[in-house]
Amino acid sequence: MADKVLVTGGAGYIGSHACKALARAGFIPVTYDNFCTGWREAVKFGCCEEGDLLDRAQLDEVFARHNPVAVMHFAALSQVGEAMAAPGKYWRGNVCASLNLIEATVAAGVRDFVFSSTCATYGDHDGVVLDETTPQLPLNAYGASKRAIEDMLRDFGAASGLRSVIFRYFNVAGADPDSEVGEFHQPETHLIPLILDAIDGKRPALTIHGTDYPTQDGTCIRDYVHVMDLVDAHVLGLGWLRKGEALPRGGTEVFCLGTGNGFSVREVVNHSRHVTNRPVPMQDGPRRAGDAVKLVSGSEKAGRVLGWRPDRSTLPLMIADAWRWHQTGHYSG
Repeated sequence: MADKVLVTGGAGYIGSHACKALARAGFIPVTYDNFCTGWREAVKFGCCEEGDLLDRAQLDEVFARHNPVAVMHFAALSQVGEAMAAPGKYWRGNVCASLNLIEATVAAGVRDFVFSSTCATYGDHDGVVLDETTPQLPLNAYGASKRAIEDMLRDFGAASGLRSVIFRYFNVAGADPDSEVGEFHQPETHLIPLILDAIDGKRPALTIHGTDYPTQDGTCIRDYVHVMDLVDAHVLGLGWLRKGEALPRGGTEVFCLGTGNGFSVREVVNHSRHVTNRPVPMQDGPRRAGDAVKLVSGSEKAGRVLGWRPDRSTLPLMIADAWRWHQTGHYSG
């Protein structure tokens, strides 16, 4: 029988795409999700365990029953505005839950752990392409909680031999080209699906949060990575860990995932208008607390060590895949 991989948050946007990528790579993904933000319809490529990461007894039982060879950890709270208003929710829901998971992983004798982190750990570094050595100065509890989990993985690596790969990235976009899974949040907070909702009349207009940033057109700049490229990196990272050559006695390796190209909010709107051939209703709004001016993440190390190439991560292709999913594949909600 194929090896199993425990995928926390496997019913969410990135996690469901990771499950498809794992299945294609010959693994059996085991989704572990409390369905707070995930979708049951997204669990299509393996088996499912409904549970909360704060429930240690259930985690131990799931590890014992499925005997996974590795963990991919996607489950997290991730809304910047909410993190600014309710930091305790993020420290509890991200850090305490992850500590529980890491301890359960070590107790079960599982050695390989792939963690979905974020470029939000860096804070605001104007004009700098972020890499693995850039200082981490998070602006909000979301970025700070992810940085804390990275620190935990290093400590457990030194103490127990846990081997981990950490991926830092920022804006994930697009959808499965087959439209079997895609991006759908309630409430929706990500730019491209918000644009598509406005185009499709599912919201009156797109609100641009902040038009007075020190950028060419006054709006924030972000690096966008196709979700399929992103999960391919996670599968490559898992394979690299399982070889056990680079981290034979435990330890952590960090990889940034990006294209090195940043696009402003208005540039994404213009590309969306071109791809869909439809107008985008827009209105200007105030800045959101905790938003950085510019975040662009390079991926030279991921290419060199893992052989990763973000081949689908062009803005027109990401928007086209997202638009196809938007028109055909929404979950119930």
